[in-house]
Amino acid sequence: MALRDLWGKLTGKAQPAPPPPPPEPALVEAPALAPPPPAPEPPQPEAPQPEPSPAEAAPVLAPEPPAAPEPEAPRGFFARLKAGLARSTAKLTDAIGSVFTKRKLDDAALEELEEMLIGADLGVSAAGRIVEGFRRTRFGREVTDEEVKAALAEEIAAILAPVAQPLVITREHAPHVVLVVGVNGTGKTTTIAKLAEQYRAQGLKVWMVAGDTFRAAAVEQLQVWGERTGAHVVVPAKPGADAAGLAFDGLRDARAAGVDVLLVDTAGRLHNKSALMEELRKVVRVLKRDDATIPHSTLLVLDATTGQNAVSQVRVFKEMVDVTGLVVTKLDGSAKGGVVVALAQEFGLPVHAVGVGEKAADLRPFEARDFARSLVGLDD
Repeated sequence: MALRDLWGKLTGKAQPAPPPPPPEPALVEAPALAPPPPAPEPPQPEAPQPEPSPAEAAPVLAPEPPAAPEPEAPRGFFARLKAGLARSTAKLTDAIGSVFTKRKLDDAALEELEEMLIGADLGVSAAGRIVEGFRRTRFGREVTDEEVKAALAEEIAAILAPVAQPLVITREHAPHVVLVVGVNGTGKTTTIAKLAEQYRAQGLKVWMVAGDTFRAAAVEQLQVWGERTGAHVVVPAKPGADAAGLAFDGLRDARAAGVDVLLVDTAGRLHNKSALMEELRKVVRVLKRDDATIPHSTLLVLDATTGQNAVSQVRVFKEMVDVTGLVVTKLDGSAKGGVVVALAQEFGLPVHAVGVGEKAADLRPFEARDFARSLVGLDD
């Protein structure tokens, strides 16, 4: 470098200085390679934890059970009777309310009242008797619909009072034989079962005879009721067996067993079928061979929904088997409950009981005043 400088000075040409050598790059230390991640260890099962003691365990709150509905207060029979007669009541009282609102009880009003009573299935004879009673005691007076209802209840009760007689079971007969008859579908078998349950509750020994031998379903139905009530049921050996012979055998066995009440079911039959009615008379004849006083009671079961047709049923059955009393069922589904008044006026037969439901407690002895007031919608 000194020679070049000297030469430059001598020649006047300066030589460019060579570029300085590039700085040596600083050494950068390479980062160390990260070790590979360790292989995951297989999960180890957790050691079972000891169960906390009952004192340490947190209580589990169970959901509160829903509040039980309050039991419905039991209704008395009058309330059930009134509810059962609601349709019959509406038919009668709606008509009265539309006519008697502060009105003088003259001939025209009495004629309308009579038509209402006939339309409510009280019958022509009973309607005429009631209207005559109004004529004697209230003619020419101004009356309201409530006064008419109260007076009507009194007149109806007067007609019903003589026939409101309970069925009396006499133990000296041993057994007291009750023959139950009626057309198809009136509720004979159910009525027998209810009577059996009630008599057993009174401490009486009760048997039932499944005398509707033509229908296997009828025999089975009575057997079911026998299991429910605890009453023995005499059944036929085969379908279609002779009903009179079955009733006679049942009577003989019941007497030997010391039975108090023997309830004899019969086949439902139309009152206008003479051949079927003759079979019913045969049952009575065969029973009388053992004792001329048997049957001690013959109950005709009537369906209130049939209305005035019940009158013709009573007439025919009474001639055939000497009906001694009536049971009127299904008043809770009928708008024709007034037919009970027509039956009392027409025949004067005891009305032993009325039914307003399926339970044994819904068949009760007939009470004239209660029925009359329920029919016209008055409270007890």
